[in-house]
Amino acid sequence: MDRLSILQTLMKQKRLKNYLEIGVFNGHIFFKVKSNFKIAVDPEFRFDFSRKAGKVLINPYNLFNNYVEKTSDDFFSQDAPRLLEKKKIDIALIDGMHEYGYALRDVENTLRYMSDDAVIIMHDCNPQTKQASISFEEWKANNFVGVWNGDVWKTIVHLRSFRNDINVFVLDCDFGLGIITKKKPENMLHFKQQDIDNFSYDDLNKNRQQWLNLQPENYFYEFFGVK
Repeated sequence: MDRLSILQTLMKQKRLKNYLEIGVFNGHIFFKVKSNFKIAVDPEFRFDFSRKAGKVLINPYNLFNNYVEKTSDDFFSQDAPRLLEKKKIDIALIDGMHEYGYALRDVENTLRYMSDDAVIIMHDCNPQTKQASISFEEWKANNFVGVWNGDVWKTIVHLRSFRNDINVFVLDCDFGLGIITKKKPENMLHFKQQDIDNFSYDDLNKNRQQWLNLQPENYFYEFFGVK
């Protein structure tokens, strides 16, 4: 199970339509999604006009794509009010900058434009090694070698500590897929901001199951009632 299969299952079986993707990169997920309303957000797209045209031939839904080549912060402040004035987001993939502050803003901004039954999928929530959880500057100093999940996991801990209006859990697959819905939380954490700021990867490693509300991938089918 990976983020694309989850997207496709929810869009087909739960009839979720309007799609937002933050952190599109080369479009390897975005171009495969079938929706008449799709928004791609990335400060630097890794594809050109010819690739976009070719993807329309493979998946005609790509004819309707909205491309916003800027940071997600700029998108939400400058473009979201216009693009999402009459259309709520039904399903979103957040896979942008893999740092706590950025990821948290992406989630909270997306929540403002979500329909009641919408789902956010957040990638990179369960780093398996300390090396994978380093900062962007450290990863850059290593010449971008190896898997980099950053500290997105802190976003999960934050939401589960401060938001009592959403349900949050992480599926144990594809580097940890955070699932966020507008439902009463199954359970919450009770950390303060200073606690979260000071947590290290070693702290996560000792408390992974509880802090992330980590669930086996089959829980996805149970939670959403899909096959």
